Amino acid sequence: MSPPRSPRRRAKPRKGKPRKGQPHEGTPKQGTPKQGPPRPPNGAWPEGFLVGSQLESWHWPGMPGDTAKRVLGLLFQMERSQWWSPEALLQHQFRQLGQLLEHAYRHVAFYRPRLQEAAEMAPRGKLTAEKWARIPILTRQQIQAAGADIHSAEVPASHGTLREQFTSGSTGTPIRTLGTRVRRAVWDAVSIRQHLWHRRDLRGKLALIRTSKPGADAYPEGGTQPNWGSPATAGLETGPCVSLNINASLAEQAEWLQRHEPDYLLSHPTNIGWLARHCLERGIVLPRLRQILTIAELLKPEVRDLAREAWGVAIADVYSTRDAGYVALQCPAFDHYHVQAEAAMVEVLDEAGRPCRPGETGRVVITPLHNFAMPLIRYEIGDWAEVGPPCPCGRGLPVLARIHGRSHNMLVLPSGERRRTLMSTADANELLEAAPIRQFQFVQKSLETLELRLAVPRPLTAAEEARLRAWAEGKFGDHLTFVFKYYEEIPRTAAGKFHDFISEVER
Repeated sequence: MSPPRSPRRRAKPRKGKPRKGQPHEGTPKQGTPKQGPPRPPNGAWPEGFLVGSQLESWHWPGMPGDTAKRVLGLLFQMERSQWWSPEALLQHQFRQLGQLLEHAYRHVAFYRPRLQEAAEMAPRGKLTAEKWARIPILTRQQIQAAGADIHSAEVPASHGTLREQFTSGSTGTPIRTLGTRVRRAVWDAVSIRQHLWHRRDLRGKLALIRTSKPGADAYPEGGTQPNWGSPATAGLETGPCVSLNINASLAEQAEWLQRHEPDYLLSHPTNIGWLARHCLERGIVLPRLRQILTIAELLKPEVRDLAREAWGVAIADVYSTRDAGYVALQCPAFDHYHVQAEAAMVEVLDEAGRPCRPGETGRVVITPLHNFAMPLIRYEIGDWAEVGPPCPCGRGLPVLARIHGRSHNMLVLPSGERRRTLMSTADANELLEAAPIRQFQFVQKSLETLELRLAVPRPLTAAEEARLRAWAEGKFGDHLTFVFKYYEEIPRTAAGKFHDFISEVER
């Protein structure tokens, strides 16, 4: 049994802007790593990572069960392959993709005509970047139209039982996906990798404010689980996990967190931003909190700043999708992201379909390497990202400097061009100084009209609306007509996500 830990006390963070010469935490950086312990030797685990034992009267070293052995075996390899060169990683990706293509051509009706021309490249060892680029891009609409034809007629028996799930449909096109038990093992291994990268103590308490299902994890009690999920699947010993519905009010969330005193908090970025502002305004501190984990939405720089100002902690972000799995994890030394090359081939392509170079932004196309139940080959997930240069941390995993979100989160100009609408810290501060706003959302209804959805504690004055209109003209353009619409609370999607900009324009 581990000895009890004494409660830690954290000094209240100093408010205000960074002193001259200090880095701005919300800006992706390369060159100087964040302060922290030196990188551990290759393969070294934190003290808080202990493998449990399936054998009677056997405590240490842990002897895991069969499922845990599979996940730990993947993790053992991934802890080493992350330091390979980009060329070595790509070579192994193409070997795995060759096997996936061969399977799809033989057993998936949807892919036979798409891969007919490229059938000669399916056998392992013959796939090249030039041949790969000839395969057509896959869209959500094509997946939806294909139905069962995109499911494998035969799945290798050794891949285990099938699992079914539906995506949230945040693009307006929900799809049904299938996976296998071994693909879940890859998911679990990547999930544990991010805990390792950020040197988390799994013996601590994890708090989740995530589910939006009506009645689930309702305030004031919420839910309780004995472990952290994926790490426990791998046989790792963890502390407890508590959970609360994300539709609880900010006051309820803050009280619940004060009561439970978690070491780690996982939620959606928008919720973290609002919660941090709520706590700052009321002087609410979370003295045991060590780090925040964010998922499911675009993480904006100002949310990182707010978390540091409110609670004195950093945010570690995860980029993943339900249909395609993990895409990238935030680097433990920088704010940019490392593509999970052992789990998926991730391409960032320009308008002509060419790979983007560092500094260029393009559409994200992903191919999970191990889903033989429902192969998604060169699947355009609808997101845009900026490619980054090789990371100074030494990992050979490809870098995404920034994630810009989905195309429906971009302003459509009369010319048909799409403009990114990322809110900077300065943008958010100017908006919130213009009027007393609790929540905001902008919806482009047409090429000429933008709806400003605002949750406010009282009706706004004419002067406040004028200031907001002037701010919106500077941010989005004076060619638009701005319409105000007021809410008690702006609703989230069925999956609990929140988009601060939505374009309903199809061009």
